[in-house]
Amino acid sequence: MSDRVASRAPHGVVRELITYPIKGCAAMPVARSQVTPAGLAHDRSFMVVDPEGVFRSQRRDPGLALVRPVITPDGTRLTLRAPGADSVELAVDLDAARRDVLLFGVRYQGIDQGETAAGWLSEVLGAPSRLVRVPPEHDRVTDGEIAGTSGYADGSAVHLLSRSTLDLLNERLLGRGAVPVPMSRFRPNIVVDGWDVPHTEDLAGRISVGSVGLAFAKLASRCVVTTVEQRSGRKTGPEPLRTLADYRRIDGGIAFGVKYAVPEPGVLGVGDEVVVDRWQRPPRLDRVVPTAPAVAGPAADASGPTRRSTLVPLGSRPTPSDEG
Repeated sequence: MSDRVASRAPHGVVRELITYPIKGCAAMPVARSQVTPAGLAHDRSFMVVDPEGVFRSQRRDPGLALVRPVITPDGTRLTLRAPGADSVELAVDLDAARRDVLLFGVRYQGIDQGETAAGWLSEVLGAPSRLVRVPPEHDRVTDGEIAGTSGYADGSAVHLLSRSTLDLLNERLLGRGAVPVPMSRFRPNIVVDGWDVPHTEDLAGRISVGSVGLAFAKLASRCVVTTVEQRSGRKTGPEPLRTLADYRRIDGGIAFGVKYAVPEPGVLGVGDEVVVDRWQRPPRLDRVVPTAPAVAGPAADASGPTRRSTLVPLGSRPTPSDEG
């Protein structure tokens, strides 16, 4: 990026950094994290499955949100907590038998974590369940504009969302008499502050943060998980999907946030500057919203977003999934 363009590009800052050790379960905020090609350390490295090996998700099991995992930095011990249940601490087993698991109909392998974890989860969720860990030999290829890998995440390795993007949604919710929603509804890994223009992340093709390099893979597609109140584990109604459908619909889906691949692994932390190294034009602009705060694509010199247009940028087709 040229000096002229760099001087005009808005720099953000990492405001929150969040990993989700068990897919679909509660968040574990961290101050700093190693980032591998598969994402933040331990992110979605475990998954709850039913007796047939099919993954459990908040889409049909919203009570997963009440399961609060804590994993040690070295990944060797996992503690499970939930309201009304005794906590249980597990030694993570990498040598147990592998079992077939199904994630969106695709067959992978998981390392079964034993009867203690299975019994605890079955009791808390009220349905027979087992806990599996992604094997070291896991070799998954994720889709998007740049191929990547991930553990048991729905899609690409890192999910990023900016505060201004959420603020715009909440302005719209308030405008129709609905209740604003917290960032936790969208289960991002990286929350960026300092990007004044909503949906700047749609236009950030390459990002440097800490010693990590991220590359745009696709937009994050939203589903019913966004209607689950993460503190209570209960579905709350049609919002925020109803409002998002008014201005973030693309190819039959709803896009909000961005998924990134990790071509340059490293370390990042809360407070790190987020530098956009390459801006991209949105592949399509699905809708013009005259009453919305102005959001535009980068100018012809790719200098970043401006405030002169009322076009709301979308982007490449999102996959029909969400971070469950």
